[in-house]
Amino acid sequence: MNNNKSLYLDFRNRIFEVLDPQAVANMQKPDLEIQIQKAIEILANNYSRPIPSVVRSGLVKNLIDELVGLGPLQPLIEDDSISDIMVNGCNHIFFERGGKVHQSEVSFVNEEQLLEIAQRIAFRIGRRVDESSPMVDARLEDGSRVNIVIPPITLDGTSISIRKFKENQIGLEELVGFGAMSPEMARVLMIAARCRLNILISGGTGSGKTTLLNALSQYISDDERVITIEDAAELKLQKPHVVRMETRSASTENTGAVTQRELVINSLRMRPDRIILGECRGSEAFEMLQAMNTGHDGSMSTLHANTPRDAIFRVEAMVMMANLSLPLEAIRRTIVSATHLIIQVNRLRDGSRKVTSISEVVGLEGDNVVMEELFRYQANEAQSLDHVTGEFTTSGIMQRSIVMQRASYCGLQDELMAAFRSL
Repeated sequence: MNNNKSLYLDFRNRIFEVLDPQAVANMQKPDLEIQIQKAIEILANNYSRPIPSVVRSGLVKNLIDELVGLGPLQPLIEDDSISDIMVNGCNHIFFERGGKVHQSEVSFVNEEQLLEIAQRIAFRIGRRVDESSPMVDARLEDGSRVNIVIPPITLDGTSISIRKFKENQIGLEELVGFGAMSPEMARVLMIAARCRLNILISGGTGSGKTTLLNALSQYISDDERVITIEDAAELKLQKPHVVRMETRSASTENTGAVTQRELVINSLRMRPDRIILGECRGSEAFEMLQAMNTGHDGSMSTLHANTPRDAIFRVEAMVMMANLSLPLEAIRRTIVSATHLIIQVNRLRDGSRKVTSISEVVGLEGDNVVMEELFRYQANEAQSLDHVTGEFTTSGIMQRSIVMQRASYCGLQDELMAAFRSL
């Protein structure tokens, strides 16, 4: 398309001048393809120079992609090996494949086309994006998460960030196969999920937090009622008794917003066995901890932090956002009594994603939260820039561990101990 941008722009403008948007919206894709193909043939036959059939076919596909898809981004959307797509203006499109970011050869014909695609994405979910509302979160029909920011907020053109939805469910066994964790770590996490431990998954953007949360949810019993709460629905719990809830942003009249905190509060009235909060990032942390402390064991959430210790600090800060009158000591006691495990996931410099730490929250010593690291990933000191190597290690488990107590209660003590003996 890049080599024929002016040709495409010429044909596109001529066809769009006579297109009826309502007719296009009501037309099936095969019928639309036939109409576009006929229009291209007419224009090509009367063009000033011969146009090869392969170029004509490309023009038809590009126009169909723009009319019913995401224009130049459609091939990237259809590529299952790509996990993220990032648009920084009409001529700078990047994608992530295998943990590495690459610049794409595709581009938009101009900023106007890019903005039209962005507005169409927002329109499909009943939202709008314009100068008065320059930012929007959306979700594509396949479940992919989209964030759009337009000028004047972005200085170099419209920005679109797409986190693609993956149909295939990834379990703990697959994560072991990818080298994200050891078999022993997977066994301990499986036991933790089955024994209804409260779990926080900590990590950076794109580190695999949601993937791990999905994997852990597979070990929830089928007879448990699970409430999931997310900003943009990404969780795929293959369980029979699941209620999925999603936040809602304010309308253009600045009304109708539904926050995560409101959903967490409401979920407590829905007789949940477990509450799964897709991402904890604000005042809803206080209600989440209260739920974990009042009979909803086995609840899980993710948050952004670089280490398990940082995750504790983040939760403290988020609780303060909800209730500034609580003293720090009371907040820390609430965190310690509610949280059992913190799992740290990281994307390493070679693009690989690993569980770098599994830590148990033990208790308080003075004003400090005490944690016991059950497993950690130790990277080798001497290694290349393109490939990170290391090993998973453990210091064992204490007899007074809450993980040990829950495993014993569930009859899984021997299986738990085998995970530590094998390392």
